[in-house]
Amino acid sequence: MADLKFIVEENPIPEDIRTVINKLVEYNSDRLIEKDVYQPLAVLIRDNKNEIFGGLIGKTQWGWLFISHLWVAETLRGQGYGKQLILKAEEVAKQRGCNYAYLDTFSFQSLGFYEHLGYQKFGVLDNFPLGHQRYFLKKEL
Repeated sequence: MADLKFIVEENPIPEDIRTVINKLVEYNSDRLIEKDVYQPLAVLIRDNKNEIFGGLIGKTQWGWLFISHLWVAETLRGQGYGKQLILKAEEVAKQRGCNYAYLDTFSFQSLGFYEHLGYQKFGVLDNFPLGHQRYFLKKEL
């Protein structure tokens, strides 16, 4: 292949991003025994006006629950709402056939909270961001 060049795209268009991801998914799916079934997951805490006071965002895929984001309004913290969000997500994940869960958190966030819920560290990045750590945790459901 002649005339190939490397181009840094500071603001790539969504179509180009989708092309790269779709090509990788296509490559992977030809080599996997288990089909890639990706399902998004959101568990939200709402009031009677439909306002959100907390939520968990994640996905289930290949028998794993991935928790990408967890947030609880400051006025509700320390009252068990975060735990309830996690437990509800794990319950849904089990219904979807998942046996495991994973997530990441920072040293200035909730490491102890996740460990109290049975999550175990399996990796750490130091100075991510500078002066802090990023922890990777998993749990058998």
